[in-house]
Amino acid sequence: MTDQHYLNPLLVELYDLDSGWSEDRQYYLSLASGKDMRILDLGCGTGLLCNAYAQTGHHVVGVDPSSSMLQSARQKEFGAKIEWIESSAQEFRSPQKFDLIIMTGHAFQVLHSDEDIASTFDTIKAQLAPGGLAVFESRNPSIEWSSKWNYEIELSGPRGSVIERREFLSFESGTEFMNFELKYSFPESEFVSRSRLRFPDLEKIKSSLSEASLALEALFGDWRQGEFQENSSEEMIFHVRSR
Repeated sequence: MTDQHYLNPLLVELYDLDSGWSEDRQYYLSLASGKDMRILDLGCGTGLLCNAYAQTGHHVVGVDPSSSMLQSARQKEFGAKIEWIESSAQEFRSPQKFDLIIMTGHAFQVLHSDEDIASTFDTIKAQLAPGGLAVFESRNPSIEWSSKWNYEIELSGPRGSVIERREFLSFESGTEFMNFELKYSFPESEFVSRSRLRFPDLEKIKSSLSEASLALEALFGDWRQGEFQENSSEEMIFHVRSR
């Protein structure tokens, strides 16, 4: 069974505990420096960022393909002020135009095909308001991720203590794909969620942006806007605008 940590309500309950407020989310929040901005979050998950944007008075639309994630998102403090839409980034369309479009949490890694990337960039192009900014990040494939991937943590969830383990499985030979598992050990049960991620390189992403008529305004290598270094930067953080 694939990606159950996005789909299984029992595991979604734990999502904010192991993926809570962080440096990257603070970075995205800081992008909303204007007043009454129209913000689109593609792959919003449990809505932490959407909730923070709404708290400061912005008009927010959160889009995610998981109904379980959106159900959790609706329960956030400002969830009633946010428009929640169940859709993939590739398929989303709205008559609204947005001043800021974001895709966070390395959601870019779940775009498995060139067509997925192209369709997502078409969505961004279609939904950006004149002068609007889109920001997303992707992991740098030059980094040896297999040595950084594994962890084990204990979470105090709503149903008691849970051990969560992330285990690297393999990079598929000759491809951009990684396989890994998340294992959740509850007092009386265990769940395993298997995932497959794609790590496209910088040139692939840049060429796809160009094909979608999106201009790369800035590329950063960390959340302090440090210069991207191909051999050492873990992040590729893209700021793009419509041409």
